[in-house]
Amino acid sequence: MYLKLTKYIEELLSIEIGEERKAVLQPLIDFIEQKKRNQESISINFICTHNSRRSHLAQIWAQTASAYFKISNVNCYSGGTEATALFPKVAETLMEAGFHIWKLSESENPVYAVKYSENALPVLGFSKKYDDHFNPNTGFAAVMTCSQADEGCPFISGAEKRIPVTFEDPKISDSTPEQTRIYSERSLQIGAEMFYVFSQINH
Repeated sequence: MYLKLTKYIEELLSIEIGEERKAVLQPLIDFIEQKKRNQESISINFICTHNSRRSHLAQIWAQTASAYFKISNVNCYSGGTEATALFPKVAETLMEAGFHIWKLSESENPVYAVKYSENALPVLGFSKKYDDHFNPNTGFAAVMTCSQADEGCPFISGAEKRIPVTFEDPKISDSTPEQTRIYSERSLQIGAEMFYVFSQINH
């Protein structure tokens, strides 16, 4: 992994996850553990309303955590109840953490390539609906990262398991002096929780 990102991950790993959040994360740990035990591929689709902030952060941190802990056959995706665009501050926040990011297309909904390591396949970040052709259509865990999507999507077609793991929206800080701090805090929280999840999987 990139050196700057490795140092950031050391900080992530020092964060204590509270018992309440551990209980929230346990169903995701159980899903991954079961798939690994059965030697099945592990597909996780992180879902939020606009697929612009929290779902992307969760997707990228989870994919990175799976590589860090050498859990193979993990494919992380993200989607929304509607497609908008990956919010630029998310890419900026991840670059600050040490990811290498390129914008592959210039459009209202640009595609980003996100790399955590020189030789790893990039994670493609762009906004899409949760049932987009890019995402899996069966056998995946649908992880609901915002309460609006959890309440607004009573049924996710093809999901093997539906798991609410909600985070506060960093959007509340947009156009304020607190924006950089809030996005950084949310990324750190999501990263720490995804690393906790994969640290619990039997290697």
